[in-house]
Amino acid sequence: MVKVRKSKVDPPCNGECPLSDCMRLIAGAWAPHVIWYLREGPRRFSELKGDIRAVTAKVLAERLRQLEADGVVHRQVMQTSPPTVEYSLTELGAELTPAIAAIVSVSERLKRQRGRLGA
Repeated sequence: MVKVRKSKVDPPCNGECPLSDCMRLIAGAWAPHVIWYLREGPRRFSELKGDIRAVTAKVLAERLRQLEADGVVHRQVMQTSPPTVEYSLTELGAELTPAIAAIVSVSERLKRQRGRLGA
């Protein structure tokens, strides 16, 4: 019989799990895309919709509302005629950009590796 080894890694959870909370946040449909496109500065809804072509307006609006409620995205109504809305990352949202960039980098490496393997 094989002996079960004890993990040497401390769990990230003490009751509530911060790892699960963060993964829930960025695992939401289109959330990483929104964060990715807001990393360089504020964008209006129509600009984000153009950036993320596959998302429907309804789903994008829902995702922006959720990210705003989670404190990741800031929504600012501009006093123009007609009024426009700009979305930007909060300080917390900006902290997620290196993680999203790392995921993009690993994805690019995986694609190259699959290409070499003929997959």
